[in-house]
Order: sequence, then structure tokens, then C-alpha cells
Amino acid sequence: MNETTHWVHDLDPKLLHIWGNIGVSYYGLAYVLAFVFGVSMHRLMLRKNRSPLKADQEEMALYAMVLGVLIGARVGYCVLYALPELFRRPLFLIEVWHGGMSFHGGLIGVIVASWYVSRKSQATFLQFGDMITSMAPMGLLMGRIANFINGELWGRVSDVPWAVIFPRSAPGMSPENILARHPSQLYEAALEGAVLLFWLQFRYWKTDARLRPGLITGEFLFFYAIFRIFCEYFREPDASLIFGLSRGTFYSIFILLAGIFFWIRAYRAEAVPFPTPAAPPAVKAVKKSPKK
Repeated sequence: MNETTHWVHDLDPKLLHIWGNIGVSYYGLAYVLAFVFGVSMHRLMLRKNRSPLKADQEEMALYAMVLGVLIGARVGYCVLYALPELFRRPLFLIEVWHGGMSFHGGLIGVIVASWYVSRKSQATFLQFGDMITSMAPMGLLMGRIANFINGELWGRVSDVPWAVIFPRSAPGMSPENILARHPSQLYEAALEGAVLLFWLQFRYWKTDARLRPGLITGEFLFFYAIFRIFCEYFREPDASLIFGLSRGTFYSIFILLAGIFFWIRAYRAEAVPFPTPAAPPAVKAVKKSPKK
């Protein structure tokens, strides 16, 4: 029996109901807002000469990133967290309305998309990667808030004053009989989202970190892994453990190592000057002949 006074999660995962279970979900809106933020920031970077892309390459890069994130996140979730279900029902791969997107899979999708963009532009893989990772935490921030609104990916049982009763954690039980849990989605939104976004934006705009390709990418991977491993302590594992570790922690160890690799590589390499806009062609003055 739950004798403490904890808030019972009763938020509607749909912002707008259109028909039946069809409508505008906060989770879908989170992706839209993240991409809108990315495009807006890139327009600013173009004006301030902080983008390795040309203006006419933005649309190509946007399509590549959208496909990379969505396909990678869904395939990654099915393979890394729900492989038995995928084997039982292969169509589970496209049943996105049931939820299930993985950051680790999305990261792989972004890597593939970044490689494609670097092949189609003058930007190197690491230059483009640094720009993208400086904006990526906004997607994590929006996504984790949407997870909280959906009442999914809840935390471990806790009696802290801000613990939340998630009815979905015990279907069929009345709220007074459900144990309260850490709102770990909000912990992740704060650390993996807000804190990491502030830090990487500061590094990209106010320091010379962008002149060392791979440095900002390394910092993103390193700090994300640290924050994720920390938050996993409060989060209820959403799949079976691997070597006694939650899957989020286990996969993040490899992200941590990758971050250290890029970090060291960037500092060992020489700084690369950022491209400067081409100067407009000089206009020769036309000497007028004296009037007769």
C-alpha cells in the first residue's frame, strides 16, 4: 500500500486527438522541434560563418539527418532492446506507434548520415560531426521530456518527495497500490539535454574547439556517456542485464571510449582553420571621359 503523497502521473501523451488513437503526440512533436532547432541554428551558423556547409547543401544534410536519426533509432531499439520480439514478429520493426526509439541506434544512424553528407560536400566527416553534436542535445532534451509526458521509461522505486506514481508501471492496479518511482526521464532531460547543450554550444561559439575537428564530437560522446551511466542508477532497466549492467550502461561504455578516442585524436592533430567566405569580386571603377 502506498501511504505517501506522491503525484500520480495522468498526462495525456497526445497533444491533439484527431480520431481514436490517432493524433499529434508529444513524442512526435519532440522530433519536429529538435529538427526545427537544428535548422534555425544552422541558418545562424551560415550567417556567422560557423558552418562547414554551403547554404545550398543544407537541405541535403537535413534529409540525411532526419532519415539517419529515425531509421537508426528504430532499428537500434529493435536490435539492441527488443530482438526476441523482432524475431517473433518482423513487422514489429515498423510498428513505431507502439513506441521504441534508441539513442544508441540513432547515434549509428547519425554517423552514417554524417559520412554521406561529408561525401557530398566540402566538409570533412569530423567538421560536420562537430557541428551536429553541438546541437544534438536539444533532441535529447525534447525526447526525454516526451518520455516523461508519455509515462514511459520510468525510474526505480523511491520514496523521495519528488517521486512519481506511474500507472503504466503496474497496469490494472489502483494508484494507491503502486509504488512511486524516480522521474528519471527528467534527470536525463536535465543532464543529457540542457547541461550538455549549454556546454557544447559554449564550446562551439566561444572557444576555438571547432578548429580541432573531432574535439566537440569527443566531448559530446564522453559527457553523454557519463551522464547516461549516472542516470541509469535511477532508471528502471528496460531490458535484461548484460554482465550485471543495464543495457544503457553497457552500451554507453563503448560511447565513453569513443569519446576519449576522438578527444585525444583532436588534441594530437594540428588545428584546422575554419573556411572563410569568399570575398566578393572586385568591381573596377569605370573612368569617365571628360565632357567636351
